[in-house]
Amino acid sequence: MAVALTAVAATTRSILLRDVEHRITRLLAQEAGEFAHFEEQGFDPETGRRFTEPDRLLRVFLERQYADADEELIGLVRRAGRDPAKLVQPRDIPTGRPLRDDAAARRAIFASKGPTGTLRRAAGEIRWAKVDVARHGDSPEAAFVVAFHPERERAKADEVFRILLAISGVALLMTTGIGWAVAGRILKPVRVVRTAAAQLTEQDLTRRIPVQGRDDIAALADTFNGMLDRLERAFAAQREFVDDAGHELRTPITIVRGHLELMGDDPAEREETVRLVTDELDRMSRIVEDLLLLAKAERPDFVSPEPVQLAELTADVFVKARTLGERRWELDGVADRAARLDPQRVTQAMVQLAQNAVQHTTQGQTIRIGSRAGGRRIELYVADSGPGVQPQDAEVIFERFRRGTARRGARTSGAGLGLAIVRAIAEGHRGRVRLHDTEGGGATFVLEIENAEKTTERNGAGS
Repeated sequence: MAVALTAVAATTRSILLRDVEHRITRLLAQEAGEFAHFEEQGFDPETGRRFTEPDRLLRVFLERQYADADEELIGLVRRAGRDPAKLVQPRDIPTGRPLRDDAAARRAIFASKGPTGTLRRAAGEIRWAKVDVARHGDSPEAAFVVAFHPERERAKADEVFRILLAISGVALLMTTGIGWAVAGRILKPVRVVRTAAAQLTEQDLTRRIPVQGRDDIAALADTFNGMLDRLERAFAAQREFVDDAGHELRTPITIVRGHLELMGDDPAEREETVRLVTDELDRMSRIVEDLLLLAKAERPDFVSPEPVQLAELTADVFVKARTLGERRWELDGVADRAARLDPQRVTQAMVQLAQNAVQHTTQGQTIRIGSRAGGRRIELYVADSGPGVQPQDAEVIFERFRRGTARRGARTSGAGLGLAIVRAIAEGHRGRVRLHDTEGGGATFVLEIENAEKTTERNGAGS
């Protein structure tokens, strides 16, 4: 702003000085033109005839003129062997040394060959114009000179420049003060955000920023509060996850250590101990693999969608699930359409649901696998005829390391990560997994995925 104000003041001064120069040029040209016209057309008021004497011409013209404050009108007449005689208007000139009192300057102007010029003196610059009178050969006998002293006009422009600089300085100070105050008010919420961020720790994520107004700063504070909410939930989930994982891994480690410490020299006992230890290590390996899989669920490349025929995928899942246990497996309705999804992840989720159904049913009970579609949505489902899921367990069972408490007779040996993996796969496809009761008893798990293909359905056969 300081540069801009200075540039405005300097530009204004330059424009004023240019106007002064143009006005002086016009004034000199006007006065010289008026004298030239008078010389050609004027008559002596005493004789009524044309002027014949330069002195008389200059005297009559000067008597009829009124010069500006900084302007001098002078008549110069040649005198043999002496400086040109001067005819002037009897008035004061507001300058240090007028032209009428400067013989050297008058002599230089009278001897000049040009009609206009600028005379630079120690006493001040003079802009002049000259009209020669009664020229005989190459030497004029007289001349009319109009001289202008530009110092005062230029001083006025300089005074305006100084005034503009002073006003600009005051405006700059006022603007700086106002800007400082306004910027302080605008940035106060930002400082609050910064202070809140600096005070955040893993142990205290409860601080929130008060949101006032509806401007961008309020939106920033609201966004920051939303981020803190997500961080608090993430840290809480992380702590719970670490605690649960530590508990689940600590159990098989304790079992392995206890059996190894108690293992004797009997070959049968050693063989049984190795079997038990190997079984626990396998369970630990499965827990670690499931944990790694759930960790990958946060990455954008967790699922790799590709065009898939849903009927073929459903049939493949059915074939693979039949090997999980001696149950009455049925291939239910099959959606015959193309879908864009990750076949490996969906197969993994469906097999996990089938394994869950096997664990909560007995030999000979029915498990149905199928798919259906409608509009932009496709569904793959596994329905069993087991004891079902109690309402209080419906949400809990999809959390990590959580198992239902009411499916009686279940023979579960997992860590409680299977259904959490299913939910992660569904959410990776921008879908969800939901649970409802099976008609006639049991539980039905539905993997719901958003899609946009036309659909037809056909019935499958049971086995």
